[in-house]
Amino acid sequence: MTSRRDLLCDCAISVLAAEGGRGLTHRAVDRAAGVPQGTTKNYFPSRDALLGAAAARMTALHTAAVRRLRETTPAGISPAEVAQLYPALLRRAVVEDPTQLLAMVELYLEAVRRPGVRAALGRMAVSNAQAGAGLHAAAGLPSTARDAGLLDAYFLGVAVSLLALPAESLREVGLDDAHALGLGLFRAAVPSADGDEAAHGGGDEPGGRRGGRAAAGGSGGR
Repeated sequence: MTSRRDLLCDCAISVLAAEGGRGLTHRAVDRAAGVPQGTTKNYFPSRDALLGAAAARMTALHTAAVRRLRETTPAGISPAEVAQLYPALLRRAVVEDPTQLLAMVELYLEAVRRPGVRAALGRMAVSNAQAGAGLHAAAGLPSTARDAGLLDAYFLGVAVSLLALPAESLREVGLDDAHALGLGLFRAAVPSADGDEAAHGGGDEPGGRRGGRAAAGGSGGR
């Protein structure tokens, strides 16, 4: 059962995604949560406290999701099967429910000026990278936390580009094939078990060299 505190944090994340950083107010969270006015302020007296709590809640949600992924990873998973996770994750983040991605972008911007938010996002980045490296290791890939962290950074940059840019612009620069991009992200950052430059995740060839270039370009767009 979700606690009142977690409910308010979840609503703060939703408000961030829908209204942006400027739209995140105590009253906006009260309205989204359907609680009496002043409730959010009682829990989080300042805007800094509210932002920090939202960042901490997102970190906890990501950590739990990664833990579930690790716990349900079948023994003997192959590099190709791991690679196929990334197109699915990209589709989920951009198409199915961009709430978490949009809120994270807003929190990244706030983190530049707010140490508490920066610390929470830092914990998320480290946790995700360590878990990603563990998942890759389960598939026999010599991936490090640095490789997995780089993959996460590529992923965020590409996902933001897919959300923010017009479809014609994405086509013009070769970022219009989300499936190939997901495979390309993986291949660009993760070494293969046999020492090749990048792991081969299966699927069509466009996820190869072109996908790697696209991943690097998406990261730079952040």
